[in-house]
Amino acid sequence: MVAAAEGPSRTVKVLVTGGAGQLGTDVRLTCEAAGDEVVAVDRSTLDVLSRDAVRAAITTLVPDVVYHCAAWTAVDACESDPDLALAANGLAVRWVAEACDRVGARLVHISTDYVFDGTLDRPYHEWDETNPASVYGMTKLIGEQEAAMLGASATIVRTSWVCGEYGNNMVKTVLRLLREHPTMSFVADQVGHPTFTADLAPMLRTLALDCRSGVYHLTNQTPCSWYGFVREIAAMVGEDPERVHPISTADLHPPRPAPRPANSVLDNAAARMGGLAPMRDFREPLAELLAKLTS
Repeated sequence: MVAAAEGPSRTVKVLVTGGAGQLGTDVRLTCEAAGDEVVAVDRSTLDVLSRDAVRAAITTLVPDVVYHCAAWTAVDACESDPDLALAANGLAVRWVAEACDRVGARLVHISTDYVFDGTLDRPYHEWDETNPASVYGMTKLIGEQEAAMLGASATIVRTSWVCGEYGNNMVKTVLRLLREHPTMSFVADQVGHPTFTADLAPMLRTLALDCRSGVYHLTNQTPCSWYGFVREIAAMVGEDPERVHPISTADLHPPRPAPRPANSVLDNAAARMGGLAPMRDFREPLAELLAKLTS
């Protein structure tokens, strides 16, 4: 089991699930840069839906920390296949937690703002009542519950609107749309915190090495709507932000199968009150990411 960290130079053996995804890739790179012994797996090398496969992988490696980034994040597709969503986002976490318990590993499990219904009139903190409105949110909440069965050996991190250099995300989509369309419309009545994997991954490692248990909200700072976020992207790459027009969720055609929380703003209360420095204003890592993607 991981002991309390003595400093930033401490290295550990880690397993990263979802290692080919945008967050999993940055977690791997962050840990490798710190000198950790890292094994990263994806769907082709570990079927997290298989209890036997998960147990064999973790008991063979005997990691100090498992960063469980694997999930089925196709929010709308989850609505049409709730059983697969439950297996991927819920039961798979049970298999990972069981195996972590066998070897004394810390589990860092990634969850989402979708565990809330988005109706609160202020940012959500870690102790607010959950009430998912979609199959995706419901199954991710079940995954949280499965991870929490490890007690103090589990760290559950809720985040939102994740973007990074690797994998598909909103930033890459917007850059493509700017090339292909003279104007674009995005919803102005869904508000959240864009969060960048380059900042989130080091925070996950900090939580793991500090043996921080329980639920944490971790996001970059400063809330905005999707409309506002896209205007920021356009302006940063030298395009006219007036090409981006606001619409309401009700104006989307066709409407999306899964409801989205209108308020996805997560108050990073546990981190703040626990003495952790806040992550940066989202515009800073956004500018850095755009520089990489457009160079």
